[in-house]
Amino acid sequence: MTLRELLHSDTTALSFEVFPPKVDSAFESVKTAIEEIARLRPAFMSVTYGAGGGTSRYTLDMAATTQRQYGVPTLAHLTCVSSTRETVAQRIADMKAAGIENVMALRGDLTPELRNSDRESWHYRYAVDLVHELRQTGGFCIGGACYPEIHPESADQKEDIRHLKEKVDAGVEFLTTQMFFDNNLLYNFLYKIREAGIAVPVIPGIMPITNAKQVERAIQLSGSFMPQRFKSLVDRFGHDPAAMMQAGIAYATDQIIDLYANGIKVVHVYSMNKPEVARKIQDNLSCILT
Repeated sequence: MTLRELLHSDTTALSFEVFPPKVDSAFESVKTAIEEIARLRPAFMSVTYGAGGGTSRYTLDMAATTQRQYGVPTLAHLTCVSSTRETVAQRIADMKAAGIENVMALRGDLTPELRNSDRESWHYRYAVDLVHELRQTGGFCIGGACYPEIHPESADQKEDIRHLKEKVDAGVEFLTTQMFFDNNLLYNFLYKIREAGIAVPVIPGIMPITNAKQVERAIQLSGSFMPQRFKSLVDRFGHDPAAMMQAGIAYATDQIIDLYANGIKVVHVYSMNKPEVARKIQDNLSCILT
């Protein structure tokens, strides 16, 4: 099923993101975790790609297996940074052959090596270049990423939204946000992009923080604003792993309920390959999800 169908329905839905193993030795444990999340029957599951395509060889296999074995629609990530046109064309062909219908078109994170390389020689400098190629190939429902606050490389939010509209005009059919911890940031962002003429569905991305160490990593990855209410939660419960997990799941659940109450239909959870986190959040929403 394409996400196009889901996003234009009246279904209140929850989806989860998983990531392939970074090393071969972790393959079995990651595979088991992904299978457990798939058994929860979410609306869809996204499978990440890894910086610089680092876990790309597992992405397609896991997306195709999840879809085929568990009947859960998948969204396969595809990054293009530093890739050749031939490499990307082959990956697109492999996705088609595997029956993948939904693709998340991303530039990809810049590793330290990539930051210092000659970008002029790259075949793909921005995600919009990949979107054009996927659109020309046809047969995919194409998603893109967006930042409710601001992309770390943008000068300001106006520039960020201008580039976002370029991606949508090129063929992106829906957007998934980077994590955020204050829903008002999303509502303000939605107002601004609608004013800019961006009308595609936006799927909010929620990251349950279940241990104190994740906070620093989350800020590093996204530059996310941490509201005082959330900081107080970490200060009070961060030293106790069980309490922090329960509090973090409760905070994420509260965010999701507020999003649904304000008209959002589909929410995406960055579940970090943790079936217990995905299960508890889904259980908390059991009478809300339709």
